Amino acid sequence: MPVPVPRQRAIPAVESGQARTASPQGGGAPLEEEANNRAARTDGRKEATVETAATATTSTPANLGLLLIQDDPAAAPVVPGLLDQAGKPIRVRTARNLTEAERLLTDDVHCILLDLALPVTGRAQEDDDELAVLKQVLRLAPRHAVLALTASGDAERGAEAVRVGAQDYLFHEELDGRLLSRAIRYAVERKRSDSAERRLAEGRLRAQENARLERGLLPTPLLEGSSLRFAARYRPGRSRALLGGDFYDTVRTPDGTVHAMIGDVCGHGPDEAALGVELRIAWRALTLAGLCGDELLGTLQQVLEHERDDDEIFATLCTVDIAPDGRRAGLCLAGHPAPLIARPDGPARLLPYDNNGPALGLLPGARWPRTQVQLGAEWSLLLYTDGLIEGRVGTGSRERLGQDGMVEMIRRLLGEGLRGEELLRSSVNEVRELNGGELTDDVALMLLERTRD
Repeated sequence: MPVPVPRQRAIPAVESGQARTASPQGGGAPLEEEANNRAARTDGRKEATVETAATATTSTPANLGLLLIQDDPAAAPVVPGLLDQAGKPIRVRTARNLTEAERLLTDDVHCILLDLALPVTGRAQEDDDELAVLKQVLRLAPRHAVLALTASGDAERGAEAVRVGAQDYLFHEELDGRLLSRAIRYAVERKRSDSAERRLAEGRLRAQENARLERGLLPTPLLEGSSLRFAARYRPGRSRALLGGDFYDTVRTPDGTVHAMIGDVCGHGPDEAALGVELRIAWRALTLAGLCGDELLGTLQQVLEHERDDDEIFATLCTVDIAPDGRRAGLCLAGHPAPLIARPDGPARLLPYDNNGPALGLLPGARWPRTQVQLGAEWSLLLYTDGLIEGRVGTGSRERLGQDGMVEMIRRLLGEGLRGEELLRSSVNEVRELNGGELTDDVALMLLERTRD
């Protein structure tokens, strides 16, 4: 009777700034379409990277090694002339039990040929499971390809072995060197393909979980009852991320005051992103508890000092508290660029920054003066991080946009009639174009607008 060739299963092909807006009533809107597209492109790049790595690991190694596990040496199959795909001999080792097999499972063993009739030892003896020995081998060698060896009249048991985790099954009576060599090569390839596909799926799942986590960490503005309009835009500087070291938030307290904040932790890695989230949450809690100005910033500095991993880490911060009538505000700057205000009665300009205090985390016992500013009846207030002003103004240029360049850009865009989210999107896009490509630093912008009563 001809020896059956183990069927080769088909190897599946490896699959290949964020912005939020809120209504005055408070509920945050979903991430806009561009952010979702960007996340999709990011996931695609991740999958492509994993696909390349997976493809690189699916080639059969040189000098394949086989471990035969069978307790009766006299009944062991005669397997002379085992050759790999390159025509090189396949090394064969023999173990009479799982204890010997564990000792012989070195890195140069790529496939296990297991006799399902091998006596079961240990706890598995208590289980009425005819595949208990196979399950023991799969736990012992999770990275190895496994071929099950059974009697020719027991095809059902062989098929069940494949369902449990073996790559294929063979019959004792139907072995010869050529077909066993082929079965070994197929089993090794299938195991490598399955492992690569599993790693790819796990990588995609981790990327999706991270993206959901980062999106969940972005703030939802609490502006219920306020007539102010709110828009924000966020673009992290680090590759393949949705969250960086910049952070922002805005809340309305029961007395009708609207509090807004934007900050920047030095650096833009995952640790800085986590610290930024901690500072934002602390700011919101302290603000809702009634703290403001110097007292609030001093407490945030204590939070920073306790949470940072390195004494060199600091954070800049800008806080604004807008009076219930919307016509005046208090401004505190901790080493942060001053906000920009635009009114119908004059060109856009920066708010006063003479009382700019030190960044959080630099000077123990520092103080941060609060400056009273007049906003007027109708205005737009732009808070931003330095990623917006530190980009270059031409490919290969050493000159940065700076605050003056940013003010001129905003004036021009306002003159073109841009407002709200459209103003923020156009600002970020223009800064990127001037820079000649993606910005290396995080960029966060927050816009509050009040229309005439």
